[in-house]
Amino acid sequence: MAEVDESNKPLFAGLSDVSISADIPVEGEITVPVSSPSQDDEFSTLDEPVKDTILRDLKAVGKKFVHVMYPKKSSALLRDWDLWGPLLLCVTLALMLQGGSADSKDDGGPQFAEVFVIIWFGSVVITLNSKLLGGTISFFQSLCVLGYCILPLTVAMIVCRLVLLGGASAVSFAVRLIVVVASFGWSTFASTAFLADSQPPSRKALVVYPIFLFYFVIGWMILTFAPSQ
Repeated sequence: MAEVDESNKPLFAGLSDVSISADIPVEGEITVPVSSPSQDDEFSTLDEPVKDTILRDLKAVGKKFVHVMYPKKSSALLRDWDLWGPLLLCVTLALMLQGGSADSKDDGGPQFAEVFVIIWFGSVVITLNSKLLGGTISFFQSLCVLGYCILPLTVAMIVCRLVLLGGASAVSFAVRLIVVVASFGWSTFASTAFLADSQPPSRKALVVYPIFLFYFVIGWMILTFAPSQ
């Protein structure tokens, strides 16, 4: 019976007998520490002028162009990826490849849409190949690197158009060949410098080979371009 009486006792039955001395203060404030707002929390583009947004994006694209022209092992191009630069380079290259002597239906020369599709479809295929081989970078990071590394070939296209203003000859072809080969090598080297570390060491060759073919096709279109008479 004693056990039954103990179990029927209220849970806080003994608290009514506890006395608190008048010398002990029982009032106060409960404060929750609030961390000071960081710079990232304060920064917002919602209230930013459109001009500042455009200038900031252009500055970011320019920095990535510098990374491509002076490739080094840096995560800046991968961390702050965007597709504005690749889109600009793709459109510029496609426009400059127009107006050639082979730019007709009979000769089957590359049209604007064909160049556009070749560049983006090739980038997607290389990216999927990289991911299937165990690459650690994201899909859009790979597209960003491959697109920005077209910059040397775009510069080569500009130089070739300027050389062709003096007429087609053996000397002009030799100059264009040197420029295209150098730009092709630079594009391949720059892209592998950014993408090589993201691949397993035993599969780097399987990743570099499609990149080699991708830039080779673009370089071949630039080298074989001839202005219409």
